[in-house]
This record gives sequence, C-alpha cells and structure tokens, in this order.
Amino acid sequence: MMSSASRLTLNAVTLALLIVPSLGLADADRLEADLRALFGADGAFEVGNIAEGTIRDRTIAEAIRFQADEGERLLIDRYVVNGDYDQPDEVTIEGVRLEDSLTEVLLMSVERIVLDEPSQAVFPLGGSEPGEIEVGRLTIDDIVIDLGSEFAAELFDDPSLEEGEGSLAIELVRGESLSHQAIGMVEVIGVKGVSQDLGELGSGSFSLSSLHLEGLSGLDEEMGEGENEQQLDRFELNDLVVDAERFVGSLAHLSLDGDFSDGQGGLEIDAFQADLARMIELAPEEERAQLRMASNVLTDGSGELRIDAALLGNWEQGEMQSLITSDSHVTIHDALRLLVDVELPVVLSEGVTPAAVFADAGVLESAKLLGGNLRLILNEQGLLGRLTTLGAAMEGITESQYIEQARTQAEGFGMMFGPEVQQFLLGLVSLAEGAADELEVAVTLPAESNLETYTGDPMGLPERLEMRVETR
Repeated sequence: MMSSASRLTLNAVTLALLIVPSLGLADADRLEADLRALFGADGAFEVGNIAEGTIRDRTIAEAIRFQADEGERLLIDRYVVNGDYDQPDEVTIEGVRLEDSLTEVLLMSVERIVLDEPSQAVFPLGGSEPGEIEVGRLTIDDIVIDLGSEFAAELFDDPSLEEGEGSLAIELVRGESLSHQAIGMVEVIGVKGVSQDLGELGSGSFSLSSLHLEGLSGLDEEMGEGENEQQLDRFELNDLVVDAERFVGSLAHLSLDGDFSDGQGGLEIDAFQADLARMIELAPEEERAQLRMASNVLTDGSGELRIDAALLGNWEQGEMQSLITSDSHVTIHDALRLLVDVELPVVLSEGVTPAAVFADAGVLESAKLLGGNLRLILNEQGLLGRLTTLGAAMEGITESQYIEQARTQAEGFGMMFGPEVQQFLLGLVSLAEGAADELEVAVTLPAESNLETYTGDPMGLPERLEMRVETR
C-alpha cells in the first residue's frame, strides 16, 4: 500500500484538477517546473512532450504521468495553457485518468476540464494565499468515479465506501466566479450512481437531472469570527430518483431561495414521492405489519406517499415599520392539506433588516410586534377519518364510540385551557367524524407585544390573543 503522505498528495492533486486546477500558459520550462512542483517529490513524474504554440500564445504539455511510490497512477493526455502565462485566458486539461497501478483498475476519469480566466496557470497545493485562487468559469465534461475505492472514500470523506462496490457518473459540471472564499454559481448535470453503501439508505442506485446553486459565500474557515457564516443565495434540484434498500422514491423539484434582499424567499418542494409499498417489501418481515398499517393510513391503501410544500416569506420595508408576511402550504395527497398565512407589522432594532429575520428567527426576539394576523386552514382529505377507523379497531369499539371519547376529551381540555382551545379540538373531532371538511383558525395579536409576551407564559396565550375557530 502507498504511504499516507503519497496518497494524500495524489488525491489532493486529483481533486484540485477536478475543481479548481492549476493552469498555465506561455513558457514551456515554467509549465514543466510548475507541474513538477504540483505533484511533488513523492513519486515519479514524466512529461512526454512540452511545446509552445507558434501562432498564438499557447503552451501544451502532453502525456503527463505521475506514478506514486506505492499506489495510484495519474495520467493526463494534454494540459494546455492559452494566453499570458502569468494571467492565462484559459487552461484546458484533457484525458484525466487515475488508476490503481497494481490492478490497473480505473478509479476516476475526466474527459475534459476547461478553466476560463484562472488567476494563475498552476495552483500550488501549499504556500498560496487562498485569495489568489480564482477561476472565472469552469467546465468539466464526463466524470466517472469508482465509488468502491480508497480514493472515493477519501474524496467523499466516507470510509465505508471502500468496503463495497459502486460507480458515479456526471455528464457536466459548470461553474462561475469560483474562489477559495465563495462560489458564484455551480451547476451539476446528469448524475447517475450505484453503490453498495448509500449511507442511511443502504445499497441501491440514484440519478439526478440537475443541481444548481448560486451565491455560496463564507467558505474560508480562516476568516474572522462572525464573518465566516456560510450564506447560500439559491439552490435548485431537479428530478432526483432513488431506488435503495431503505428508501424508494423521487423528487421532481426542490428550490431554496436564501437571498431575501429582494424582499422574498423560502423553500418549495414539488412532487416528492415515496414508494412505501416497495419499501415495506424490502423491510424486515417482523416490521412489515406496522409499516403497512401506517402506509394505509397515510396513502389510503395506495402505498404511494406524495407531498408538495411551499414555505415562503416576503417583506415590505417602510420608514417607520416593516411588514413580514408568509404564505405557506403543505399537502399530503389523499391525506390532508395545511395552509398558513402570516401578516406581521414589526419595528426591528436599529440596523436589523427584515432579511435578517428570515435568516435567523431569533432576531424577532428583539422586535416589537405591532399586532398582526395568523391564519391556519386545515383541509381534511381522509387522514383523520382513517385514523379514527384505526383507533376504534385497536380499542375494539365502534367508530361512533371512538368519536364520542374524543369529543369528551376535547371538552375536558377546553375546561383547562379555555373556550378557544376547546373550539379548536372540537373542530378536529368534526373533521374526524366527517361532519366538516375544513377547519380554520384565525389569530389576531395585540397592538403591541414581543415574542417574550407569548413564550414567557404559554398557558396564558388564549387570554392575550383574539382567536376565532370555524369549521365548514
């Protein structure tokens, strides 16, 4: 086996070539020297040919080979630097292959890496200030990684990968404005993988149409305290499909808007599906009965759980006060639908923006609430009715008897917590027995308050709030 120092050096080189490689141009001697310095002295480094272009500024190194003292072998067909070597226009790396030198098994391959406007031709692995590592645009074509290898275990920081078999293929990676501190944009397209170890999911396969993120900052761990908080402006994921031992399902679309500087943001989930029937078949036999019971309650016997959700926030900032609103919903198809509307006029502490409230709800603790309205609508689509049937069967009584028990309990809680709570609980009973399809709770906050008004004495909330409950 290769030494840990050799392995770390080679894996760091390979990862550097994958993400933000060093690239160069112009002077052939400088390119060869920089490449030798990049790979270090822990192994044998060879270059088949290095030449400078005669028509335009171009330096080309071909047939690059690095053989570690013990272990992996890295091969690169062509390393091309275009433009001024000290300030390249573009660097292209073609035909990257990482092999196990003993078995000649392919550990990783990359068809092409293109870096536009890199800050230098070759980025040293050590001794370079983080701020010097910059790439204007990045394109990587056709990545293939053997997931059942020591290289993959170190690359993804998951030692268990080495114990199994698997592969990962990525059609395209694109990036813009990349540096040690931040990522302007990264997009990953066409991901397919299969592995004996997908973490908590067990063995199985997965595919992803695309992943897109923008505005990721705070990556430099050496930044001063309070300045290194990571911020992600936008994240999108499309067409994720997983078929594994402990999860079978898909997600059509997920988007996270974390940049509230434009007055809006939040999380949206479209068409999340879990094939509970398949998952139950794969579960241990002694667990299947309870899982099937839960599946029937959630899916009305279809065995397919489907969820859509949107947790959205908006704000309007005025001279004297701000208005924070939220329009959110969660739908479990064939089960229930929950809608939440929030409208909060607030006065924030000096220097605090509404965007900070969405980023950290704790900011609201110091804000003055100028009244406001909260509305919750629960639409029964079968879940409470099925829970009633199940509860009655488990207790060995009729459904009407079970409903009467629930009604009696609701009235008892109402005597303890007040008529508003009683109305809410009785509304749930009405949904469960089919007397109503929808329950609405509307809450009006007092003219001036803060969060401590409500968190300090939760039992006294009904007395401080104006609450209306309706069923229909």
